[in-house]
Amino acid sequence: QVQLVESGGGLVQPGGSLRLSCAASGTIFSFNAMGWYRQAPGKQRELVAGISRFGVSNYADSVKGRFTISRDNAKNTGYLQMDSLKAEDTAVYYCNLGGNRNIPGDYWGQGTQVTVSS
Repeated sequence: QVQLVESGGGLVQPGGSLRLSCAASGTIFSFNAMGWYRQAPGKQRELVAGISRFGVSNYADSVKGRFTISRDNAKNTGYLQMDSLKAEDTAVYYCNLGGNRNIPGDYWGQGTQVTVSS
């Protein structure tokens, strides 16, 4: 059974930064693509960024140039560095494992709240 645990969310002012982490249990992390998704109130869950097992990444247009996805396969951990945060980035952020860079797989974390507000 794979478990994903996100951390690093919180309240930040516009223009600030946060770094999210996603720690995976089990042994499949390094063999699978992972992604970060977010869901704002009243909106559908959307892809923020994805990264292949080999480190090839892609981003939603809304976060290009501001967010960076990365992974450390030795630590079974993925990251999302978020800079120049905007109010519209406010959402619950989820990590996902088992799909590809653009389509989610079966494994989801519990989510971490990111609130961008002054």
